[in-house]
Amino acid sequence: MIRDIWSSFRALPAWVQIWVAFVLAPVNMATLLFINQPGGLLVAGLANLAMMLNMPVMLKERGFSKLMGLPHLIPWTILVYILAFNRPPADGLYDSFLTLLLVTNTVSLLFDYPDTLRWFRGDRAVAGRRT
Repeated sequence: MIRDIWSSFRALPAWVQIWVAFVLAPVNMATLLFINQPGGLLVAGLANLAMMLNMPVMLKERGFSKLMGLPHLIPWTILVYILAFNRPPADGLYDSFLTLLLVTNTVSLLFDYPDTLRWFRGDRAVAGRRT
């Protein structure tokens, strides 16, 4: 199963692999470094909940499909709203990080909403798997 998931990840376009491995996942996981900051626990909870909810999808699909956008929609939409309109008090590194997180998850959601819609409309392909 792990081999199937890895093969599926490697079948994604190179830019998607780079985005996920070097931007999306690390930025969201880095929220754990700021748990002691104002709103840090909520920010980390929402950021990481979306990623953790992807694990059952990945395991069920045995790879990467457009369904992986679905678990991001609610937690990250709430998180983006909070960061854009009700940001916790922050300065310095934490403030800069919250801006990076806002931009990162906004970009992700710009892909996640259409991908989820495509999945519900029947695009159930798993990357790297022949149907």
